[in-house]
Amino acid sequence: MEATTLAVMAVIFAATAARAAVGFGDALVAMPLLVLAVGIRTATPLVALASGTISIFILARDWRKVDFRAAWRLTAATVVGIPFGLFLLTRAPAPVVKGVLGGMLIVFGLYNLIGPRLPELKDDRHSWLFGLVAGVLGGAYNTNGPPVVAYGMLRRWPPDGFRATLCGYFLASGVAVLAGHAAAGLWTAEVFRWYLYSLPAVAAGLLIGNLLHRAASPARFEQAVNVFLVAMGVLLLW
Repeated sequence: MEATTLAVMAVIFAATAARAAVGFGDALVAMPLLVLAVGIRTATPLVALASGTISIFILARDWRKVDFRAAWRLTAATVVGIPFGLFLLTRAPAPVVKGVLGGMLIVFGLYNLIGPRLPELKDDRHSWLFGLVAGVLGGAYNTNGPPVVAYGMLRRWPPDGFRATLCGYFLASGVAVLAGHAAAGLWTAEVFRWYLYSLPAVAAGLLIGNLLHRAASPARFEQAVNVFLVAMGVLLLW
């Protein structure tokens, strides 16, 4: 097996394990490395296909744990925010916006790790605001995850519900992304070839990630999420 194939499978495995363990982060893990291996026009639809596959497998088992009321509100608000993100894409310099977002993630994660806990949101009245911000960031820079993750932490979702609800949200919003990729002609034979090669890595990553998820206590799970948020912030700054 050639080196590029092994590299792609290794990256997909690591991204899948991270997503299965904490519920998010696969794109930020995979994209920077896959772009170097296969190029951005192949990496982008490949990650979207792999992410949708991961969501389907997790939801097939955990769909009862999804907070559907929060998920549909977040998704609806995200759809509304996407056009504003596209407008932002043409008006604001990407390094500045990504730098601000990365800094906010680092501060949020470190504050939760070493400082007093942030206040808890008792209901879903504020979900539209987080979903709107997610849509703006997703439309502009394909980074819709961080606001939704922060919302789940402020709502104190339990680990299983946290992961399942995020998967429901990402699957719903990912359908629109996949449709856009298809319309733009990014679904090529090469993309599907890499996708088929990556399926064993997805299966192995799901197995390892699920084991890590089940082994973590709620407190350790929250620590892992905060560490992941800090890592996402560093990646965005980089």
